[in-house]
Formats: sequence, C-alpha cells, structure tokens
Amino acid sequence: MMSARNGPCVSVITPNFNMVRYLSETMESVLSNVRIGDEYFIIDGGSTDGSVDVIRKYESRLAGWISEPDCGYADALAKGFARATGDILCWINAGDLLLPGALDAARKAFAETSADMIFGDDFYIDEEGKVIFLSRGQVTDLCTAMLYGGWTPLQDACFWTRDLYHRVEGIDPTLRHAADYDLFLRMALRGTCHYVPITFSSFRRHPGQKSIAGAPAYQAERSAIRGRELARRTEWAPARFLKMFWYGLMIRWRVRVQQQRWRRDDLVGHPISELRCRQYWPIESGAG
Repeated sequence: MMSARNGPCVSVITPNFNMVRYLSETMESVLSNVRIGDEYFIIDGGSTDGSVDVIRKYESRLAGWISEPDCGYADALAKGFARATGDILCWINAGDLLLPGALDAARKAFAETSADMIFGDDFYIDEEGKVIFLSRGQVTDLCTAMLYGGWTPLQDACFWTRDLYHRVEGIDPTLRHAADYDLFLRMALRGTCHYVPITFSSFRRHPGQKSIAGAPAYQAERSAIRGRELARRTEWAPARFLKMFWYGLMIRWRVRVQQQRWRRDDLVGHPISELRCRQYWPIESGAG
C-alpha cells in the first residue's frame, strides 16, 4: 500500500483502557499527523469510564475501532496490527502524544536509511502536558544493547515496516508486561535498525501507570525473554558473562550519567503543545 503523494503509508494503533482523561488529546495528536492513505485504529479493552463516547466522536476519522475485553495491552495491539495495512507501523498508548510532523519525519527517515526499524527520542511530560525532561534513545547497536544490556528503546519513538513485523511473527499477545521489549528485540535480531536523532513523541507520566507500577514484573518478564534469546546463541559462557557485565554497566552509566549531558533545562516546564517533531540535541539556536 503506497501513496504517491505522501510516500509510505503509516498505520498507528492506540490501545486504551479507562484512560478517558487523556484519550482525546492522544487521538488529536495522531489524527493531526495522518495523511491520505494512513490508518489509525483504536483498540479499547472494554472501558467503562466514557472512553467509548470519546472514540465515537472521532469515528469518521478512524480506519476502525473496537471495544471489548482483552488480555492486556499486547493482546490489544495484536488485534490492531492484524487490521493494519500500512507500510510502516507504530503504536501510541493512550496518554502519550505524537508531536506535529512525526509521521512525515518517520517517512523521511525510512527513505534516507532504508532501515527495517527506526528509533528516536521523546519527551517525558507530566499530567498537565508540561515537559519533565528530554529522553535520548541513542545506542550504537540496538541488538547488542538490548540483548546484553537489557536496554529497551523508547517505545513511542519507534517505527518499523510491516514486512519486518510479519517476519518476526508479530507481537506476543500472551505477554503482560514486556511485550515491547520482546517485539523490539526480535526485530533487532532480524532486521536493520537505525537510531534517528529526532524527538518524535512524548511519554506521559501519571498515577497508576503500568510501566511504573508493574516495574518488577516488567523486569522479570524481560529477564526471561533475554534468557530465551541468549540460550539460542552459541558462544563461550565466560564471554557472554563479560558482555552482559560490560553492556549492563554501559547502559546504567548512560541512564544515570550521560542523560545529564543531554538535558534541555530550557525546555523543562514548557507546554508540549508548543513543541514540534525535530532534533533537540545538540542544542540548537532558538530551540523550542
């Protein structure tokens, strides 16, 4: 599926469950990005908070939506991606936002890199939509960083081809916490992945967030996934141990120290609604 006017078509999925407070803002951020031929699907898990009423208001602008009980966010995403026909796929959770120009920037990045998957930067924002900090998603080798360092790219700033998604047999709907790590690791092992120094999106922190409340469960599931993939590799055990030690150390240093070098204190507290998809590192004159 291609659009001569816009290049590759993009399919975006938003899984939602009782996130009515942020759902409209998320949907607006995606719909303002879509072009002719793009698709936007909402997969709701049977919300009871008024989310379905919000979805119905946008129904004419959606490629499709459902509201029914599911087994978690990975199950919802599997349903959405099964409906997708775009050349490029991504998902944006309810509460998170695509920045203006994000999908066009992703199209351009795929054309320039010929990658199977691209990953970039995002902003962390608070409940009111103000910037907490800029998070940089750069790693030199995504596969090595994930497999040996336990690194997970910034999910809301990741895009991949439908071909790669099907080559790795899609997202695992049985996983409850680390389905993103599992999918991205399998794609990194099978495809060509490129970091793009563009801030595509914003990740919202809010009470009860699954990624925060379920952190121990995420780590346990991620460890099991890493163990599965490492067991498939034929390498000397001491060499594997040294790699895991070294890359684990590098990832911890990156998170705790190097991120401080990438701070954009001039943007902290800035309304995310006033920022666009662009490169925010290194600091540019007139940034923001």
